[in-house]
Amino acid sequence: MNVKSQIRILGIDDGAFNFDDERVAVVGVVMRLPNYVEGVMLTEVTVDGELDSTDRLVDMIIASRYLDQLKLVIIDGIALGGFNVVNIQRLHDRLGVPVVTITRDKPDFAEIESALKSHFSDWELRLAMMKQAKITEFETAHNPIFVGKVGIGDVELAEILDMATVKGALPEVLRVAHLIATAISKGESRGRA
Repeated sequence: MNVKSQIRILGIDDGAFNFDDERVAVVGVVMRLPNYVEGVMLTEVTVDGELDSTDRLVDMIIASRYLDQLKLVIIDGIALGGFNVVNIQRLHDRLGVPVVTITRDKPDFAEIESALKSHFSDWELRLAMMKQAKITEFETAHNPIFVGKVGIGDVELAEILDMATVKGALPEVLRVAHLIATAISKGESRGRA
């Protein structure tokens, strides 16, 4: 597989929030590989409440001028605003674009299940959405990352991630989305994606 250079990908991350916040900002950054930022999108999702993250992302991306150009959507984790879980299969189906989630740490589903059970009556639905994509460990030049994916194979994804990573383990598009999202919520970017 030989991925074309200059493809456009979308990185999505939420801003900082407190669990008593009603909503949290979610930023999407469109980047033309390897690291040219072409656009920024903004929406909000409910913090730890209703499962509106998938619909909010669909609305944000469809309303943008970038949908037809996107080759991949990358989300920092499977949930936004706490446990507002993104249904990545439905997101992929609605957009017609491959969707992946990336985390630095391997998800501990026993711990996640316990947290969900103690906070949500629909915990089984949220857990099922979190488990719908098998988590795969991807090696990077630094630490491994853990990826859930829909609509893309390992080889093509590995090539895109390699092209999209400037420094560290995470793709630059996620790092930039994190910087913008935290600046919106805190007034200044902080923390690592």
